Amino acid sequence: MAKSMSKSQVAAHLASKFDLKKKVAVGILEEVAKLSYREAKNHFTLPGIGKLVLVERKARIGRNPATGEQIQIPAKTVVKFRVAKAAKEAILGTK
Repeated sequence: MAKSMSKSQVAAHLASKFDLKKKVAVGILEEVAKLSYREAKNHFTLPGIGKLVLVERKARIGRNPATGEQIQIPAKTVVKFRVAKAAKEAILGTK
């Protein structure tokens, strides 16, 4: 399995593709990340890639794998990423 691109590699690619300075490309990536963190509660969407959504998980009973003892897992809010249909088709190909 190939190694994933680092933030620096992504910034370098964007800088060369759009004739920007690498520092500007890094700034754009950081601003998109900040914007996504701030707007996740309102379903932040990156067109063609996917969206961040908040999901409420119900309280449930779980098991401690070491002892087998039942434990109560409280309800909580989690962040999920839903991949866009266009991204799935581009990566996996259409069936």
